[in-house]
Amino acid sequence: MPYSEKVMEHFMNPRNMGEVPDADAVGRVGNPVCGDVMEIYIKVRDNRIVDIGFKTMGCAAAIATSSMITELAKGKTLEEAEKITRNDVADALDGLPPIKMHCSNLAADGLRNAIKNYRAKQRGQGQVEREACRGCPLAEETSLDRGSGP
Repeated sequence: MPYSEKVMEHFMNPRNMGEVPDADAVGRVGNPVCGDVMEIYIKVRDNRIVDIGFKTMGCAAAIATSSMITELAKGKTLEEAEKITRNDVADALDGLPPIKMHCSNLAADGLRNAIKNYRAKQRGQGQVEREACRGCPLAEETSLDRGSGP
């Protein structure tokens, strides 16, 4: 499968990999059928993402998109970070093979989930559980997507 040089660079040398100590929130996304699972950790100060990290189990594209989302989001306000799309991540990596767009590029969803969890925590609410891959044709086949758990 042809990957761009940027995808391979972020796969071989991922940025911001690992948990963030004392993270303010974590966004978990994944799809058991595709096999990609991501956790995006954020630390927020004055409505700005001051630290971000990730743990990903998946293919080269999944790791590269996780790495790239951290680069794109770090230093941004929560509102700016929420606007980062899957296409923004893919474009920043000089593209992804079409077959890898639907589930490997969960990173933007994971970031939005982390922000959602941060805001819920600020309101005194609990954290959202892992969300299934949105837009993945295979996601409809999983019990996780139907809410009954794996």
